[in-house]
Amino acid sequence: MEAKSTSCADTLRVISADLPFNSTLHIWLKAVHPDSPGSVSLHSANGKFGEVQAVNCEENSFRIYHVFGGGRIELRYDSAVTSVSVVYWFTAADVLETGITVLHTNPVNAPPDLPAGYHFRPPFGWMNDPNGFGRFGGRPHLFYQHYSHGRMWNNMHWGHAVSSDYLRWRHLPVFLFPSEELSARPDKRGGAFSGSAIPLPNGPGIRVFFTEKVSDRQPEQEIQMSAVSADLFSAGEASVILPHRPQGEGLTPDFRDPYVFRGPDGVWKMLLGSQCEAGGVILLYETQDPQAAGGWSYLGKLLVETRFKTTAIECPCLLPLDGEATDPAMRWALIYGLMNGIDERTGRHNLTMVDIGWFDGKSFSREFSRELDFITDNYAFQAFRDGSTPVGIGWLGNWADTGPSTDFPSAMTLPRTLRLEDGQLLTPPVGAAESLRSHIVDRTRLAAGETVAFANGAVEILFELGEAGQPFELSLDHPEVDLALVQDASGLWLRFQRSGHVAPHYIVENARVRRLRLFLDYGSLEVFADDGRIAGTKRIDGFEPVRSARLVAPADAVRHATVWALRL
Repeated sequence: MEAKSTSCADTLRVISADLPFNSTLHIWLKAVHPDSPGSVSLHSANGKFGEVQAVNCEENSFRIYHVFGGGRIELRYDSAVTSVSVVYWFTAADVLETGITVLHTNPVNAPPDLPAGYHFRPPFGWMNDPNGFGRFGGRPHLFYQHYSHGRMWNNMHWGHAVSSDYLRWRHLPVFLFPSEELSARPDKRGGAFSGSAIPLPNGPGIRVFFTEKVSDRQPEQEIQMSAVSADLFSAGEASVILPHRPQGEGLTPDFRDPYVFRGPDGVWKMLLGSQCEAGGVILLYETQDPQAAGGWSYLGKLLVETRFKTTAIECPCLLPLDGEATDPAMRWALIYGLMNGIDERTGRHNLTMVDIGWFDGKSFSREFSRELDFITDNYAFQAFRDGSTPVGIGWLGNWADTGPSTDFPSAMTLPRTLRLEDGQLLTPPVGAAESLRSHIVDRTRLAAGETVAFANGAVEILFELGEAGQPFELSLDHPEVDLALVQDASGLWLRFQRSGHVAPHYIVENARVRRLRLFLDYGSLEVFADDGRIAGTKRIDGFEPVRSARLVAPADAVRHATVWALRL
């Protein structure tokens, strides 16, 4: 998005903005040719008052400029010698309340224009794993894996947003950056990888934990870092807290995604993902440091996963579910992603698992295990306890469908709560999801087996069967995919077939569900059955919306059905 762009000459570009006093500009630019520096000059009514330059022609260079006077300004550059990727401004005094204002993005990293779309998307560029998900300073914060200068995975930053209800987000300044060495060119060698955040024990602010990866670094590609933010939007200098993997454990170089939390003994714990010969591994550390700033000691392998031939466990998290963390009888949820894991029976890749059991601060005892999402496009799920309510969010994607050379429509899943009920884990969407409802589209036709047309891609469908397990087929008309949710004698399954592609078999065998709730958006489908006893998430290529739905079921099987139009 560009506030105003004019051409005073064939290659002169002008970006205009009205700035309040004490504004900060973040500008990414690069030189078009190696023998001529790129530059952006800043002008007011009184003439030129500043300039930023970059000599790198491979990757955009980050520049900061403070405009103390405010008022109308212009940023001018010659597109023949300068390429500008992103420009935004903010005021530090109130950025948490107002967010950033994006003035310019390049066509290669511009966000899609999706009227009524309600899933979280970055203001520009690429996004994957959620990081540092938590409530800080009274508000939910979401950090995420991010690359600003294209819609493809590359050297990792942390993007950042803040909300009041987990649905309506304000974008904040980019929070973490790769090292200067990695920022010099877009060679996909590493950066600030996934991690977590905790509130500072004494006073405002947060401490973040993340993996720094440099793919050709020896002997450790991946090390663990920590940084502090006193203002909740800018990070201080990071320091190394774990410079190497634990020795003697037969681990591969995979050593990443620190998740820090309070254990039942009140001590800070850290989970990390890795791999050994037997399978994927979750490592457990702890520290007696009340600030969690250092002194981390290795306790051992919390879990070794051998079921799905995963190459490494990613993004582990562990949180109490149904009581006080200090209660020995209270159950915990251990959630983790199986990188490159495959269910050979169904052909599904990169599953996310959740184990329910007991955690005593040193070991985890599993009561039962299940998949978090049977359609598998809810990856890198991260959760925390918001007061007494566990809340989590995942990346709406799967590495089986994307990679460093794929232009990918990044989004997060709907946030979900987690609770135990009658010995089962339920993961319904957060209660605030009902606030997305704009107006009722239908209350009779879908239940009667008629086709219900949609104005756009943002729709919620609810229906209930007379008895659990009754068969139905909900066909969803999409221009590029044969798409339907089906329940029959085999279970609950998603038909997802693109021409020329062999799709995995997305199924929960013998599911026997009764109540269904589906959320459609541009490029995605989310299914919640029986209040989240079963959940499934599917990314749909591109941004073409589902155009209509038709529900076919035996006579009198559907008790009622409602279709809502949604919007933020």
